Amino acid sequence: MNVLVFAGSIRSDSYNQKLARAAATALQEAGADVTFADLKAYPMPFYDGDVEASQGMPENARAFKKILAEHDAFVIASPEYNGSFPALLKNVIDWTSRPETGEKPLVAYRGKTAAILSTSPGPGGGKRGLKQLRELLEMMGVDVIPAQLAIARAGEAFDAAGELRRPDDGNALNRLAADLVSAVRQKSAVLA
Repeated sequence: MNVLVFAGSIRSDSYNQKLARAAATALQEAGADVTFADLKAYPMPFYDGDVEASQGMPENARAFKKILAEHDAFVIASPEYNGSFPALLKNVIDWTSRPETGEKPLVAYRGKTAAILSTSPGPGGGKRGLKQLRELLEMMGVDVIPAQLAIARAGEAFDAAGELRRPDDGNALNRLAADLVSAVRQKSAVLA
């Protein structure tokens, strides 16, 4: 089982990057093979149908789409900006959801399993943005597991090494990782 983990933020000291790394560790402990990707390594222009028509898919979008397609599942740690998930993440999804010649629609998404999580300095932990992200992914044919994680007061949630400080947060992340691994295994058993 291959799981791709990434954050919807490229800020150097991003709380959601820290959460994504913690999720990667939890998934490895739950038995998954994990790939961590940093979206900073895949800069893309804002999606523009005219650019797509005249130049095709940008190379970084194509590369990230290939990584998505090669994994059984993915985990997204998304910040919440003004009650929604960020434009960076939406742009990545917009580009990587586009079919190229000979591809089926949504090849990198349809039928995949995902988990979503967030951390935010506020008391909601980013759960408003997760609601909208879940809706988008499910509309695209992704099976988003019911459990999700929103960690409030992000400034207090991580130690200097980027590890989760509060035992309740760590335990919730471990449960989420186990739930994702179980969901992917169940789906694989049904398809076998």
